[in-house]
Amino acid sequence: MSVDQGGSTGLLEERVTGIELRTDGLIAGYDRSPVVHGVSISVAPAEIVSIVGPNGSGKSTLLKAIVGVVETLGGTVSIGGRDVTGWASDAIARIGVGYVPQVDDVFPPLTVRENLEMGGYLLKSRQIEPRIEHVMSIFPRLRQLSSRRAGKLSGGERKMLAMGRALMLGPALVMLDEPTANLAPAIAHTVLHEHVRQLAATGASVLVVEQRARAVLEISDRTYVLGGGLVQMEGTPADLSSSSEFIDSFLGANAA
Repeated sequence: MSVDQGGSTGLLEERVTGIELRTDGLIAGYDRSPVVHGVSISVAPAEIVSIVGPNGSGKSTLLKAIVGVVETLGGTVSIGGRDVTGWASDAIARIGVGYVPQVDDVFPPLTVRENLEMGGYLLKSRQIEPRIEHVMSIFPRLRQLSSRRAGKLSGGERKMLAMGRALMLGPALVMLDEPTANLAPAIAHTVLHEHVRQLAATGASVLVVEQRARAVLEISDRTYVLGGGLVQMEGTPADLSSSSEFIDSFLGANAA
């Protein structure tokens, strides 16, 4: 069940089915200056889709435009078949979208449990504890860390908590911005292969922006390559892994 942009928070039931995301010719940027120039992408229900590309290609701006953090200057965004272009970020959250930014993804002074409680800000008080239990069943390590302050967590634990916070509202679509940024390779592998896959296992659709192209291809159903604010390539991991252009740009010796 969904709500209108100005409606109540009645949708916050357990979700098991992902929802579709689609952008059509999306233009977005800052101070009326476009960074994303007419991008069209889609994520099918329960699909893991990744976006890769060099720094400054518009990857993060695209996610922020979808969730209403930056201004949409043209084109459309639809979620679950509903046109949500220009909606505020809290209204996007109310229709079942979880967003994990690259930075400021947790509250360092608060404990793990308190962070999860903050993630349930749209829930009724009686719903918070069952949701925390549900999140901790997905990420059991969070139960062991529940009384630790988020600022004392390791990088991988912090990312796990950020994803857990996003799950507090039972999202049908989860969007992750550079979840492995500044993490060691082994920890980054765990975040992608375990934590992100655990998100998908809840039934949610997942859209992930990632700099580590080789690693994220291993967990993706489809991938888009952004460059200069435009989609330069798209395809399945098998398609892109056999493309000499993609290999030279992203999977060569200097690739992340």
